Amino acid sequence: MRITPIVAAALLVLPLAACADDGSGSGSGPINVGSVSTLSGPVTFPEASQAAKAVFDDVNAAGGVNGHKIAYTAADDKGDPASAALAARDVIQNKKAVALAGGASLVDCQVNGPLYDRNKITDVRGVGVDPGCFTSPNISPVNTGPFFGSTVTLYYASETLKISKICAFFTIIGSTANAYREGVERWSKITGKKLLINDLSLSAATTDYTPYVLRARGAGCQAVLFNGVEPMSIGWVKAAQAQKINNIKWLFLASTYTAEASKALGPAGKNVVALSEFEPYTDTASQANKDWRATMTKHNVPLTAFAQGGYLAAQHLVTVLKGIKGDITREAVTKAMKDLKPLESGMTGLPFAFGSGKSHASNLAAKFVQPDAKGGWTVLTPDWVKLPNA
Repeated sequence: MRITPIVAAALLVLPLAACADDGSGSGSGPINVGSVSTLSGPVTFPEASQAAKAVFDDVNAAGGVNGHKIAYTAADDKGDPASAALAARDVIQNKKAVALAGGASLVDCQVNGPLYDRNKITDVRGVGVDPGCFTSPNISPVNTGPFFGSTVTLYYASETLKISKICAFFTIIGSTANAYREGVERWSKITGKKLLINDLSLSAATTDYTPYVLRARGAGCQAVLFNGVEPMSIGWVKAAQAQKINNIKWLFLASTYTAEASKALGPAGKNVVALSEFEPYTDTASQANKDWRATMTKHNVPLTAFAQGGYLAAQHLVTVLKGIKGDITREAVTKAMKDLKPLESGMTGLPFAFGSGKSHASNLAAKFVQPDAKGGWTVLTPDWVKLPNA
């Protein structure tokens, strides 16, 4: 997926007012569930909501939840703040959703977090992308996300790989600079270590990475964390290849963990390590992924990490819905989420949590993978790498 300057501008979200709506609940009808995702535009995340729908369809085929079918609405925010606001209001006010689940959006959390709080509706986010996904009392992502993912990746490099000279170069889109800065500070607080370089000057418009890889080599960096999405990471490695830089380990976030990236990187992938927020989706032998893989295959949903997030979000919401006694209303679901005891899953290193806190980031663990010679990925860490005290 490619982030353009247009998309970068969309991430400069605006504060939006909202009217409260308390939801009509299930009563004798269906249980209305929604999501707001980026389904059209230059960068899309369709697999997350597709995976959530697959889970809900299977639940409905088995009789629903306490006899009620789940009616799922996946709204498209087009990666645009104004469209995101309209999409969320439609799901909440017109579709009368009692909860949100399985969303994956460039802008939704930042734009609509206050709306969800005001309407007292909870969102089990399939893929948290923007900083608002991890700073809202009513949103809890199932994934690690790019900001905590940066912390885990740096922790893996310094504490497991024992690399002492680590550098970072961050592409900053919208209001993400502080979140990435906090991710680095979190690592420093845990380890007592500092980065050799912490460059937050790159933008989505940056396409020539040669000056940055040369700076990394000149500074003596042994490993470099770069947060670019798949085509950016490929461009980064190609720039290093052109400069004959082959003694630095390139550390990438989850957006680079794709089949396409491994094929494009080729032999240069030997210097690449990427983060997996969930049980590595390319591990066909994994028992933790068995039901996810079967469900996605049955419903023709692409096998991607985004699909893992949507699947997990839907599974967790179904667990909560089945535990509610009486009518399944928005109020009942929100109370159940706020009272929720952490939910275990073999697909994540730590249990999913919601609770009554002002912010939520329960998935503070990851596994790490490396491109192989066949265009696939090799799992480097059979055990989860978890942040201390997580």
